[in-house]
Amino acid sequence: MVLDAAAPPRLPRLLDASPPALAAILAAWGEPAYRTGQLARWVLAGGATSFDAMTDLPAALCARLAAAFALPPDRVLATTHTDDGATTKLLLDLGDSGAVEAVRMDYDPADLNGGRARSTVCVSTQLGCAMGCVFCATGMQGFTRNLTAAEILAQVLVFTRDAAARPVTNVVFMGMGEPLANATATIDAIRWLVHPDGLALRQRGITISTVGLRAGIRRLAAERLQVGLTISLHAPDDALRRTLVPTAGGTTIDELLALGREYLAATGRRVTYAYALLDGVNDSPEQAAALAQRLRGEHAHVNLVPYNPVAASGLRRPSHARVRAFQRTLQAAGINATVRIERGASIAAACGQLRSDYARANTARELVPLEARTQPARPR
Repeated sequence: MVLDAAAPPRLPRLLDASPPALAAILAAWGEPAYRTGQLARWVLAGGATSFDAMTDLPAALCARLAAAFALPPDRVLATTHTDDGATTKLLLDLGDSGAVEAVRMDYDPADLNGGRARSTVCVSTQLGCAMGCVFCATGMQGFTRNLTAAEILAQVLVFTRDAAARPVTNVVFMGMGEPLANATATIDAIRWLVHPDGLALRQRGITISTVGLRAGIRRLAAERLQVGLTISLHAPDDALRRTLVPTAGGTTIDELLALGREYLAATGRRVTYAYALLDGVNDSPEQAAALAQRLRGEHAHVNLVPYNPVAASGLRRPSHARVRAFQRTLQAAGINATVRIERGASIAAACGQLRSDYARANTARELVPLEARTQPARPR
């Protein structure tokens, strides 16, 4: 009997090493300190997927890097567009373990009531999610694994490599998964995103959204980064919140507010509290008043998110009138509250929906692009 040869070990991706870790590796190889910046320019700013392309690096170093690290090109399984091309959702192949979603949203000054135009990429940090939020498509899929830092960064790089698109200005960790349950990879990815020799994104242009993991929030605060923090609230009382977010466990709303104050004290950044509005569940005038009472005196912002329906949940989106009434109640109590700008409803923009649709369309595991809802991209 002839046995198949063992498959060669899979190399780690270059950007799975944090900037300090990669610098230490290069220093141990006897390389000068500026090599880390050169690699950041090639891989992040230049979008290189081969060490051979790095013409200002010694050939011997390129060969050594290629033997130690991988720079695989990203394979896009599905692409959908909407909002006249201003919103694009991609499904990226992760190989044998599945696929992950990323969304790009372009905003003009008119979309933002003034200010500068921006292009925001929403990234995922996990394949699936273990948090179990009852209104979330990703939560219904269960949890498979954490993404590596390089896999998180790939979701941004696949958009920055599009020469015809606007430069990416903002990144929000609000896609599939709980970022602070994968804190090391999330923080390493942020360090690369803001690296001055790479994409050089502003720290204040990056936001992490969490269901409220205490250890993760405190670790992020200890990093002293200037990134934004959004904590998912979704209810004015603990009993309802535990129903909507089953993994909230023993963390109370009062404890979440205290964590928000800790983060403000450590970073100077005001915390945002996300509140998904569900028709007949958490959107009544009484609940708005109760939420206003809980947040009175907090230096915080509330981002109201009208529910993006997921078929299996049985939950509904509230009317525009109920959304605005909820907002006005908060504002009348002196709470800074805005309603999230709607994007991507026609392309299943809720986290996990494109992945679910792709899986249903490819039950035989044939990699066929899912184009049913694709609209032409708008001219740039």
